[in-house]
Amino acid sequence: MTKVIKRDGRKVDFDRNKITKAVLAAFDEVDGEITPEAKRKATVITNHIESLNKKSMNVEDIQDIIEMMLMDGKRKDVARAFVIYRNDRTRVREQNTNLMKSIKEKLTASNVQNQNANIDEKSFGGRVGEASDTVLKQYALDNCMSEMSRNNHLNNEIYIHDLNSYAVGMHNCLSIPFDKLLANGFNTRQTDVRPAQSVNTAFQLVAVIFQLQSLQQFGGVAATHLDWTMIPYVRKSFGKYYLVGMKYIEHMDEDWLSMNEKDIKRDNPSITNGEYYLIDSEVYKYAMDMTTKEVYQAVEGLYHNLNTLQSRSGNQLPFTSINYGTCTEPEGRMVTKALLDVSIKGIGKLHKTSIFPCGIFQCMKGVNRKPGDPNYDLFRLALRSTAQRLYPNYANVDWSGNDGYDKNDPKTYFSTMGCRTANTWDINGFGQLKDGRGNICPVTIIMPTLAMKAKDIVEEINKDGKVENIINVFMDILDTKIHEAKDMLLERFEWICSQSPDSAKFMYENGVMEGYIPEEGIVSALKHGTLGVGQIGLAETLQILIGCDHTTDRGMELARRIEKLFYDRCAEFKNEYKLNFGTYFSPAENLCYTSMQKFKDKYGIVPNVSDKDFFTNSVHVPVWVEITPMQKIDIESQLTGYSRAGCITYTELNGSVKNNIDALETIVNYAMDKDVPYFAINVPNDMCTNCGYTDDIANECPMCGCKEIRRLRRVTGYLTGDYKSAFNKGKQQEVEMRVSHETFK
Repeated sequence: MTKVIKRDGRKVDFDRNKITKAVLAAFDEVDGEITPEAKRKATVITNHIESLNKKSMNVEDIQDIIEMMLMDGKRKDVARAFVIYRNDRTRVREQNTNLMKSIKEKLTASNVQNQNANIDEKSFGGRVGEASDTVLKQYALDNCMSEMSRNNHLNNEIYIHDLNSYAVGMHNCLSIPFDKLLANGFNTRQTDVRPAQSVNTAFQLVAVIFQLQSLQQFGGVAATHLDWTMIPYVRKSFGKYYLVGMKYIEHMDEDWLSMNEKDIKRDNPSITNGEYYLIDSEVYKYAMDMTTKEVYQAVEGLYHNLNTLQSRSGNQLPFTSINYGTCTEPEGRMVTKALLDVSIKGIGKLHKTSIFPCGIFQCMKGVNRKPGDPNYDLFRLALRSTAQRLYPNYANVDWSGNDGYDKNDPKTYFSTMGCRTANTWDINGFGQLKDGRGNICPVTIIMPTLAMKAKDIVEEINKDGKVENIINVFMDILDTKIHEAKDMLLERFEWICSQSPDSAKFMYENGVMEGYIPEEGIVSALKHGTLGVGQIGLAETLQILIGCDHTTDRGMELARRIEKLFYDRCAEFKNEYKLNFGTYFSPAENLCYTSMQKFKDKYGIVPNVSDKDFFTNSVHVPVWVEITPMQKIDIESQLTGYSRAGCITYTELNGSVKNNIDALETIVNYAMDKDVPYFAINVPNDMCTNCGYTDDIANECPMCGCKEIRRLRRVTGYLTGDYKSAFNKGKQQEVEMRVSHETFK
């Protein structure tokens, strides 16, 4: 009997029924029924193949014969149907083969890509998570979106973030209303949690809530004003210690009183002889000392918890951010000082720089910006922490994009998720409220791909002797893609809104996402979030279009035109759809590399564009450009105002800034005065893994000679571990190409 060789190499017995079914299926596709003609043709083809009486035949050879015999007949329409069927089967088969290959690579960690620097892809959890994500991403592409969305993603034109989470209908990130949750308590799957009664408990619950909420979404979680939030709990702890002090005095031993009479009278000369009691100031001092100690222990616990509590598969820590710095009440100042002191001290036995939470100091005129401001001392302490630990970053409470905020309500102060995501004016009634709102879902337009499309179109037009302006062609293409990005976001928004509230029970049951009305469904809460129209590669796009980037006047003129189009369209979409569309300067941690690889596959090496392994992120000045911090701020501040969904500006400084906090203060204030909404400083943070010495280290530790150095760098707005092992190939190269923006000469 003839053996049929399958595509995977297996040999099976010839089965004439399979050939008959394939031919009949082609006829049925065209005629809508199995006619006598179809049966006759199927029998003729099957008998012919069987009569060849070969020892073995490949599946492809058999299909070639079927195709040829159908084409030789009168029913070429049936032949076409068979060809289409064959091609579709081939595509599905290849897709499944590639999918299984990818799954195998993920399960065995044989092709680690470091797509997320916060996930250990080699761990058991990481391998399971990455393999699962591979399946979910393919499912999302095949089942959860329109053909337009799918093609934009696959063609490297508009990237859909976190396809694995798209498949299950998760949203992106959230600023958590801690004031409400700590005051009222909350429910979990197994139990309920009572309101916090001390600052130590409150900080523990912050870590717990961060972890619980991170399981309900795929992005970051943030506290928008942690210093203000903790005021009631610092007071509760103080009251507890004050009562302890008073009770101690009431039961004080007579001998002790006699022994300490001289000291008490010296410090309190108004006390008459024989009056032996500890005055209120002594009790107050005791309570203050104990409260301060508890605050520091609570903050240390928060830092350790957020660097050890693993919430998602892949040994992934929650992406946590805390905003602080504006509270001038003694309790809030105590919390801010503790957060900064612990940051400077570092965590663990080697005093490592803390990866999480991302600290964000909120700069505010009249509060902490200048000498004489009540929190100016905390601003200086923040600068010292930045110089040594990279955190905190700096949020501009007075940013023009946050107009209308209530100075008496810190829940409306400008704050951000550490990566850069921000919430601005809510068109659906919450105004500048930040708590309980987040980025629902983003997409990112890969502008260099669009620029190359424009270039190809212009070159084709010019062949016919016509003249077309490449900029106008590009702007038309970009406008079309911005509209398509809007449609892609609406598709995903509707898919997310179709999920049951039981999918994120902790979030909806406890009102973690504000605005939820059960009778109206989860759209009642989701409509207050942000839909981000992101972008990548402005610098490379300008190089393609005009041969220079936005560090030149000509480049900046076009850059502003491009960003204004993003801004104007998002404003139009916001009014038309009553959803918070906004321009998003995407973090693109992984996309900077993967989109470049696809670009190279299609266009090859284009000078000043694809002659490296990464696209420049959003509107940033390319990392290799040698300019001062002020020049970089001057350039990027002309563009940051076009973003409402989140952006970041940073400068790269050398390690000497540790000894020049005044220079650092000048730079941060310069950025704030230039209306930059979110600002960060990059300084070298190399740590000896043997003795813990942290500084700008060359090849070996100057203290102990160890050559095992952890080189911590910023990946987006966040930090992560050693960039040489945690970053993808493109991001590694970007770090190595960064030049220091010299401060003053």
